[in-house]
Amino acid sequence: MPLTNREIEIWNEISEWEEKLNLYESTDFSSLYDKWVEQGFSLLPQDKQTQFFSKLDTWLFHLHAMIQSSQIQMDARDRILGSARVFSEDISSIPDLQKLTIDQLNYIADQQIAKYRLYSFAQGGASGSGGILLLGGDFPAMLAINLRIVQLVAMTYGYEVNTPFEMMTALKVFRIGTLPKRLQGAAWAELLQETPEEDGEYFYQGSEDLTDPAWMKLPLNQLLKGTAITLFRKKLFQGIPLISMSIGAGSNYQLTRRVSEFAQKYYQYRYLQRKRVE
Repeated sequence: MPLTNREIEIWNEISEWEEKLNLYESTDFSSLYDKWVEQGFSLLPQDKQTQFFSKLDTWLFHLHAMIQSSQIQMDARDRILGSARVFSEDISSIPDLQKLTIDQLNYIADQQIAKYRLYSFAQGGASGSGGILLLGGDFPAMLAINLRIVQLVAMTYGYEVNTPFEMMTALKVFRIGTLPKRLQGAAWAELLQETPEEDGEYFYQGSEDLTDPAWMKLPLNQLLKGTAITLFRKKLFQGIPLISMSIGAGSNYQLTRRVSEFAQKYYQYRYLQRKRVE
């Protein structure tokens, strides 16, 4: 089925975004930091690295499954369907959402994305203003928020995340969204190669590895953020630690912005690709 003019416009926007990913050049400091992280892990024996990343992958998979089956996510699913019925009364399931136009789906997705960017901003601000417990819980909370937004974006564009293929794909989207920008172009190309032109895959055929030394920049950045928050927490303005709150809120917001943008581009691509091959 040929794409409409509006769909072609969005397809071209995705292509331009993809080109920017491939042309991205990291700063000297960022490249040095990335190499330092990779060299640090290279000092560990290979079997220890494999064991460590395998356990981390399993933990992320269980976190994803727990969020996906939670009542909060079920309620969010119902709200997405309710929003879709404003445009069409025929919507009764997540796959039915693909009957809507790309602009209608973008509108629903933008609502979800704006909400969770705000949640992420508030979570970061709370971690920068509270004690050790709030700061210690910031990283798992941040992972949960970003995994949730990927799941919600997937559902908005008509993809249930309860099959092995869609669950692993959503985890891959989350992983790439959290990678350093210089690595996202190649990871995006690899993800598209693993994505079939037609929907309906049940089992995931690609690599199931999620974490590696490059991904570890995320928790290390979290550690640096926690250190900065701790250093500036006692710098008060009218009794409020504005600097530490700004560090926490800004860092979390930027991460969720990056992850949600990547997720939306990917699921827009799948929606349009499906229409092209129908």
